[in-house]
Amino acid sequence: MNASGAGSSAGSSTGIRLYAPAPGWAISADVVVVGSGVAGLTVALRCAAAGAKVTVVTKAHLDDGSTRWAQGGIAAALGEGDTPEQHLDDTLVAGAGLCDEPAVRTLVSEGPGAVRRLIETGARFDTDPVSGEILLTREGGHHRRRIAHAGGDATGAEVSRALIGAVRAAGIARAGGPRLELIENALVLDLLNDAAGRTAGVTLHVMGQGRRDGVGAVHARAVVLATGGMGQVFSATTNPAVSTGDGVALALRAGAEVSDIEFVQFHPTPLFLGPDAEGQQPLVSEAVRGEGAYLVDADGTRFMVGQHELAELAPRDIVAKGITRRMQETGTDHMFLDGRHFGAAMWAERFPTILAACRSHGIDPVTELIPVAPAAHYASGGVRTDLYGRTTVPGLYACGEVACTGVHGANRLASNSLLEGLVFAERIAADILADSSAPPAEPVVPAPGGAPLLASEARFEVQRIMTAGAGVLRSAESLTVAAGALERLHTAAVEAYDREGKTAEPCVETWESTNLSLVARVLVAAARRREETRGCHWREDRPERDDRDWRRHLVVRLTPHRTLDVRTTQGPDFPPVRAARAAGVVGDDGAGGTRP
Repeated sequence: MNASGAGSSAGSSTGIRLYAPAPGWAISADVVVVGSGVAGLTVALRCAAAGAKVTVVTKAHLDDGSTRWAQGGIAAALGEGDTPEQHLDDTLVAGAGLCDEPAVRTLVSEGPGAVRRLIETGARFDTDPVSGEILLTREGGHHRRRIAHAGGDATGAEVSRALIGAVRAAGIARAGGPRLELIENALVLDLLNDAAGRTAGVTLHVMGQGRRDGVGAVHARAVVLATGGMGQVFSATTNPAVSTGDGVALALRAGAEVSDIEFVQFHPTPLFLGPDAEGQQPLVSEAVRGEGAYLVDADGTRFMVGQHELAELAPRDIVAKGITRRMQETGTDHMFLDGRHFGAAMWAERFPTILAACRSHGIDPVTELIPVAPAAHYASGGVRTDLYGRTTVPGLYACGEVACTGVHGANRLASNSLLEGLVFAERIAADILADSSAPPAEPVVPAPGGAPLLASEARFEVQRIMTAGAGVLRSAESLTVAAGALERLHTAAVEAYDREGKTAEPCVETWESTNLSLVARVLVAAARRREETRGCHWREDRPERDDRDWRRHLVVRLTPHRTLDVRTTQGPDFPPVRAARAAGVVGDDGAGGTRP
């Protein structure tokens, strides 16, 4: 292993970008936020409220990101007897020894206040009809009821509604012009830099909507990546179709570091739609188990009892493994969730969204078992940041699922994701507004061209490779096969371009395929290097957790030669990102800067 050196050469541009036409138009802002989920919109609102000019770029419509699909809720120590310290303990246990404790302390201590500010923004959580107190439930890995929910099982939709309403109000408020501009149906391509290498905006492609069609640019001194996850790198996922890893791929091409990307959480209980089901799968929230539903096999046996003290409410990696093991033992491709004892009234009142989804697929959970099987759900890792969302590239921030703040470690605790988006978005906004050291500079506008693109159909090949080789069950053999297949796809595109100048036609589909390919290569490279089982990374050939050699992080960079530099940290602590910002180089001991 190449220990440490994880910050070495960080922040330097690779010179690699997607093949695309030169920008045909440009606008300017103080801040450009890429993404319209809870993280992105919170940053945008805080910056706009302070008078900054903000442009929000989102890939589809404003409410089409991952936030609105979050069913269970948002975790925070809001209940009587609960404390941030207890929330911290549960988070650290779920993270399997790789959480960054200062980041977790930040999350759990600032979380209750962030939730209250979300309520002030207009979010309406379910409350007790008598006391008016917020109703709280439990989910996997939590020892207390601390999950606030809305609409029964539509928390994400309510959070999204409240934030979008506030953003639209800010966008039309005029004080010398709109403080907040929206660009919908736009895929962000690459980062723009000034002559000194600092962030100066982004290039993007507007997909035939509005007055700015085609490739253009937003010039800004700060760019916030809030692009969500990368679940579409697998054949079956709970993520929406837009979750193609665009933010991670952009950050890698910009020279940023990515960490913990091997830790992909597979949700234990998406609705099983058949062995050939692909794309976004309906989610049966963990909150269903939190309210007392239990897992059974075809014979009605509760197989999670005895595997963990919390049985069906164990952390998600343990439940997903338990389901997968039972499927192997019984030679089946799914298990069942039993909530028949809830009764019709509870299903209709507490879980109306899930009830409707099940019935739309011919399953009535009031009277029938719900077939379930694990599917890719959440990326615990991503673009490495500090406690203020700063990456190793000056002026580039990351927040939400695209980021690796250190909060989740090797496995995210249920319902910590919305909270992470809120807390660290507020910190990013504060840092941007306080940073007057970087006045806007003219970006170096890229010439036409760029790195070769994969054909649009390569997306499905990447998904098949990843599902077979890097899914819930992994081994040295499966990962080696996956790495070889991904490398052949990548190499074929590069060689055709270098030899004949040929590449796939630049369009949304080919840009997405190319992003997915890069993210997949990074994920597999990290998973091959981590020779142990930890959290949601399960190596069949290395079934034990190895704290002596592997209680450390893997940090990946893309080199200017299009190769991957995979390094390990000295231990569970990350090297500081501020050192990379200040000096461009961090020594082997990570010295040279302090983390705020």
